[in-house]
Amino acid sequence: MHPGRVTETDQPPILLDIANGVAVLTLNRPHASNAFGLDMMKAVEDALGRLEQDDVRVVVVRGAGPRFCAGGDVTSFLASDDPAASLHELAVLAESGLRRLGDLPKPVVVGIHGAVAGAGLSFVLNGDVVVAARSTKIVAAYPGVGLTPDAGTSWLLPRAVGTQRALKHLLLNEVLTAEQALDWGLVAEVVDDDAVVARTDEIAARLAAMSPSALAEAKRLVRSASSTSRADNAADEAATIARSLLTPEAQAAIARFTSR
Repeated sequence: MHPGRVTETDQPPILLDIANGVAVLTLNRPHASNAFGLDMMKAVEDALGRLEQDDVRVVVVRGAGPRFCAGGDVTSFLASDDPAASLHELAVLAESGLRRLGDLPKPVVVGIHGAVAGAGLSFVLNGDVVVAARSTKIVAAYPGVGLTPDAGTSWLLPRAVGTQRALKHLLLNEVLTAEQALDWGLVAEVVDDDAVVARTDEIAARLAAMSPSALAEAKRLVRSASSTSRADNAADEAATIARSLLTPEAQAAIARFTSR
């Protein structure tokens, strides 16, 4: 290596750019297909503190290079003195960090492309609006290396696609195309490969212009619906819409609407 030259491995494991209320978090290990080890997940955890701040209205997640995310970095925990303990630590950190990402009281837009393998799917499952490049391929990967699902995948996937489809995906290790992911409800849209960045930017800009409190409450209502009764959800909906009427954002939007 020449003095002063920066290599791929010298780069930070994630990039975070914030402008006009939109935070773009980019997985930044393209040389390793954005497979994540402890360093990357700790960096994601650190970034979450910034993403939780009020000036961030929308979060976009992307992957650098030709693949979105190859899941956990097998080589990182195998190099440890205690691989099982290292993998356990990584699995715990990945699940807590990605759950925290999904629980953000603001929309999370995810743009995927290339390969999405193993725990990389958890980024998708914790997203609110997912845009897939047409050439995207999603694979469980776990059976191929004799391991089991992690990062919340076994909890989130059946709730997203149903038990039978979740088991088929996680057990058979078959490749899921972008169109199949759309059919299963894993992604919201499929676009041409060169349009993913523009489309996620467009969605994020539209969301950033809307009422943050209304979006946060809508997300909360939808995400909590599966764990509440219809009656409890109905009461929550009614109380929430009445409460939202009193927010400055709603008052201003209603005033614009009624003055047309």
